[in-house]
Amino acid sequence: MEEYDVIVIGGGAGGLTVAAGAASLGAHVALIERDENLGGDCLHVGCVPSKALISAANHVYEAKQTAASFGLSVSGSTEMKQIMNHVHQAIAAIQEHDDDERFTKLGIDVIHGTAAFQTKHEIKVGEQVIKGKKIVIATGSRPAVPDIEGLKDSRFLTNQTVFQLDRLPEKLAVIGGGPIGVELAQAFSRLGSEVTIIERSSMLLSKEDDEIRELATDLLGKEMTILTEASIESASAFEDRKELVISQDGVLKTLEVNEILLAAGRKPNSDQLNLNEIGVICDEKGFIKVNDSMQTSLSHIYAIGDVNGNYLFTHAAGMEGKAVVQKAVLGLPNKVKYDHMPWVTYTSPEVFHLGLTEKEAREAHKEIQVFKAPLNEVDRFIADGATDGFVKIITNAGGTILGAHAIGKGAGDWMQTVVFAKQNGKKIGDLSQMVYPYPNHAAAVQKTADLYWREKLFSGILPKLTEKWIKVKP
Repeated sequence: MEEYDVIVIGGGAGGLTVAAGAASLGAHVALIERDENLGGDCLHVGCVPSKALISAANHVYEAKQTAASFGLSVSGSTEMKQIMNHVHQAIAAIQEHDDDERFTKLGIDVIHGTAAFQTKHEIKVGEQVIKGKKIVIATGSRPAVPDIEGLKDSRFLTNQTVFQLDRLPEKLAVIGGGPIGVELAQAFSRLGSEVTIIERSSMLLSKEDDEIRELATDLLGKEMTILTEASIESASAFEDRKELVISQDGVLKTLEVNEILLAAGRKPNSDQLNLNEIGVICDEKGFIKVNDSMQTSLSHIYAIGDVNGNYLFTHAAGMEGKAVVQKAVLGLPNKVKYDHMPWVTYTSPEVFHLGLTEKEAREAHKEIQVFKAPLNEVDRFIADGATDGFVKIITNAGGTILGAHAIGKGAGDWMQTVVFAKQNGKKIGDLSQMVYPYPNHAAAVQKTADLYWREKLFSGILPKLTEKWIKVKP
């Protein structure tokens, strides 16, 4: 039986981070991946293909929307096969960086197959059994399938299958109003589908700041139909169509579509690992419980990424993976903190989130300050003709950043400055003191931060000094 210092189960973002990091420090590492290729969901059915699809959809949409204003005309329909070819070219290009050879050159034993615990230190993959001193579970998640009558027989799509479409659906129903649902819904709408989002709760993007979410919903509502507080009673599939029976405000209605896209949450890939048999504790949904060092109820076994349910983002898995390398390989105490964890919903315009929302900040702090600047007052956005959106920075009374939120073209890029500031203990005033090349998009951050100094100057000591100077002036 081969023995390893570290066994990593799962070849996605988190698992690859741990495997490469541990091997670079001299550990004997085995990396187990159930699929044929490394890269995980993010590369093959998640982040990469969805962003390639979004990019293509935005190009199509913008060409149609802006051509007339420049005296041009655009005609023709979307060729879905060409769109998906673009998507799969992006996957293939990135796959080259995550192939087996790269990791075997680092001295890692890459094993393809489904893993399950045989004992607390032994993993069985097919007929092979290997042993590890430390084991890292990074098996990710998959789409959750709600218990809806007829849904399983409706041949619904998920993020795992939608990128195989070769024909654009004329009408598309999207079940779920979270980030995955709204991103893909807008992409298909911009490609030419008639899209309806069906969300059980009262709002889309429920984790976002209220004002940000409201504007995002208003803008999305101009491109598609949004049904909130709507439950699906049943689904049916026919030869030429699919039907959903929807209950909203006590009224039943039937929605006829060509395809149904399911984006109603995620389920952890923990159920085939035999975790109960070895004493690794999961919650009621199957997410593996971990401490702030990513250790499970068995201290030599770690769980990172989607499977622990903390933050279901690729960058979160990578951050957790780095911490585990230091703890598991070097023995250094390293606790994972999510205080500065940003995320972006890649709709158009993009939605950026960092730290506390205004509501959360008011509940947690006695006194807060909120600074907002609309993009229609920022020269670069005016020049781009992309003035929908605003920046919102929330601080305590002393100017320490508690949260930062934005909706706007490219917000996920130009708001990164605020992440650096918050992570490094800088205050909102420091963002104002930076020099911003004119005219750039990040000036939206500067304009928001300038409001802090304006408030300080006009409500602080300066007016009092000015008033005193005027009184004593001869």
